[in-house]
Order: sequence, then structure tokens, then C-alpha cells
Amino acid sequence: MGIQQISIFLENTAGRIADVTGVLKDAGINLRAIMIADTADFGILRVIADDSEKALAVLKEHKFTTRTTDVLAVHISDAVGSLHEVLTIFDKHEINIEYIYASLEKTGQSAVIIFKIEDCKKAKEVLCDIGFDCIDSF
Repeated sequence: MGIQQISIFLENTAGRIADVTGVLKDAGINLRAIMIADTADFGILRVIADDSEKALAVLKEHKFTTRTTDVLAVHISDAVGSLHEVLTIFDKHEINIEYIYASLEKTGQSAVIIFKIEDCKKAKEVLCDIGFDCIDSF
């Protein structure tokens, strides 16, 4: 269900993100989305790769600590108020958003927004029933 996001736990030091992207690059893995949450001492790099299984294997081989999570990716119109519309729908259906970020993907007049939600299945059903384009893979 949904898209698999990989979280990589890193020390908050110069060059650590480049270490991850270098390992993925060398393995021929393309990133579709990326974001980082940080504290003073560590960061959580969240990525969506074009081949999650291969990315996980390569990261583990290089001793990175990882975790996977299902997330929901949705095409929304690249227009004022489009994100607000989705957030209002989630609120109406009591769907809690843990965090949100945008993808590197932009196609035509739409953007891809990534949602970490407690119940991805419910959120996807709600949005698809209304006519939103929920993405199953990149």
C-alpha cells in the first residue's frame, strides 16, 4: 500500500548526506523525493527512490541505519489553494498528517506532495474517491 519511504539516520556532520547520495548514485539509484529533519546531533534523511529494495540493500551494505515507512504521494494542481484543498479534505475525514514534503517530480501543471499519515489506506481511498491522482510508484 502506498509508496515506500526510506529513512536514513545520520550524524549531523558535514558530508553525511553526500555520503548517502554518493552510495545511491554509484548503485544507479535515482531519488524521486528527499527531505531531512534534524536536531543538533543527528538527522533523519527521508528519501523515495526509484528502486526501494535495491536502495535499502545498498544502504545496509554500507552500514547506514535505515527504516521503511509507507507514505502517500498525490498529484495536486500547481495552483494557489490546491494544497489547502487536500488538507481540508483530510481534516474533514479526521485524517492526521504526521509530516509532509514535496517531491522532486513536477509534471505539467501538477506537483507531487508526499504525506506521512497514520492510515495511508483511508487517506488514499478518500482522495481517490474525490478524483485525486494518488501515485502507487515513481
